[in-house]
Amino acid sequence: MLEIISNGFNKARDRFKGRLELTESNIEDALKDIRFSLLEADVNLTVARDFISRVKEKALGDIVETRVSHKGKKLKVSPGDHFINICNEELISLMGPVDTDITISSRPVSAIMLVGLQGCGKTTTAGKLASYLVKQKKKPMLVAADIYRPAAVEQLHVIGKSLDIPVFSEKEATPPVICKRALRHAHTAGCNVVIFDTAGRLAVDDDLMNELETIENNTHPENTFLVCDAMIGQDAVKTAEEFSRRLDISGFILTKLDGDARGGAALSIKEITGKPIKFLGTGESFDRLEEFRPEGLASRILGFGDVVGLMQDFEEIVDEQKAEEDAARMLKGQFTLLDFLEQIQTIKKMGPLQDVFEKLPFFSQMTGNASVDEKELVKVEAVINSMTPEERMRPDIIQESRKKRIARGSGRAPKDISDLLKRFKKMRDMMKNMGRSGLLSKITGGISQIPGMSGGAGMNGLLGNSMPDMGGGPVKHFSTDKKKKQKVKRKLARKARKKGKKK
Repeated sequence: MLEIISNGFNKARDRFKGRLELTESNIEDALKDIRFSLLEADVNLTVARDFISRVKEKALGDIVETRVSHKGKKLKVSPGDHFINICNEELISLMGPVDTDITISSRPVSAIMLVGLQGCGKTTTAGKLASYLVKQKKKPMLVAADIYRPAAVEQLHVIGKSLDIPVFSEKEATPPVICKRALRHAHTAGCNVVIFDTAGRLAVDDDLMNELETIENNTHPENTFLVCDAMIGQDAVKTAEEFSRRLDISGFILTKLDGDARGGAALSIKEITGKPIKFLGTGESFDRLEEFRPEGLASRILGFGDVVGLMQDFEEIVDEQKAEEDAARMLKGQFTLLDFLEQIQTIKKMGPLQDVFEKLPFFSQMTGNASVDEKELVKVEAVINSMTPEERMRPDIIQESRKKRIARGSGRAPKDISDLLKRFKKMRDMMKNMGRSGLLSKITGGISQIPGMSGGAGMNGLLGNSMPDMGGGPVKHFSTDKKKKQKVKRKLARKARKKGKKK
């Protein structure tokens, strides 16, 4: 997600390494990297130019305090840190402020109209929005107002059935009439919110806009959300401008942002139209609709991850008390393969694995934007499922004959089973040591309390080299320079000798 923009900011950050001050020269060099990445990512030219101008003005006008106080402690701040903090503030300002409210009126049934071009994901978004409203204790009804696209009505009925949400549709009626009748039907059916899934076109035209204006005049929706495909870049902004000119747009829902390396629409659309981004649609499942948090997206762009967003995802699917009990037990070394199987299933519920790990701080920088192999989870899950209940609880009893049986059952080689068990034991010992040292309580952000994701090292421990060691492992995991590797080894050896002498 947004790799092109992120790369620009990473290059800018690298330019300040070893610098003792911010000067017009090094600021200009960093801004060139950012400007190029913004334009390459399809950010609107005017928006990009204004952003660069504001960052430059702040960076040149500020006096950098290299030592600051935080919670009574003196911290050292580099000029590069200061520059990136300015970028962070300006990114949040560019995309914010936060406004994810859905207006619910005093009338019996409130209406939400989804509009946008064909193929932007309106019908899927309608299902996601209905699922979101159910979590908000509302009773939504979906309305099939797209009578032109083949199978659009049937698709919405399938979505409604899978979510157990009623769907209203009519044959031989125009979309404005369908929407007006849907309001009355929703009231009698005991629903208090209707979602109009309207038709789209391949481009904005008068017929489409006239129909949408008629629906708006007939039903007076409290919310009109423009669904935009983030992958269409500059066209998303042009589309937004045209829809905003003809309709009373309440805000935007950006879709497919997780599949786009550019993401210029996310940075341009609010600045150009003045309307807020309400939600981000990511992934295929109907629970993948995120309330838009500009600070979260800005943090991810700059490589700091989004721990708050990760914890919100986690809290939705995990019982807090059970998670705390599991964490306490694991830190005593009481960690079994059955526990890890539960963790795999928990993480899979949180959405695509790539999306989950991208919310971890500095993930992209440590992996070089390498993708996470989702299949590795499936392989580990298959191996554990091929074990008996006793083997999952007591992995130490698994000898050669058992390994061969497990390998046959999971479609893996006996060596794969051995490697998994070795990594498991290493991980179990690591958790036990963390519990003894009290390290867990020192880790901020709450990320360490996610079962199997203590700093991310847990997942990596069992999946091997398919993912980075997010637990702060030696630099040698990421360095391809032999001299650097040898230097790190010598440094670690010296530390070990010093530690031995102290003992």
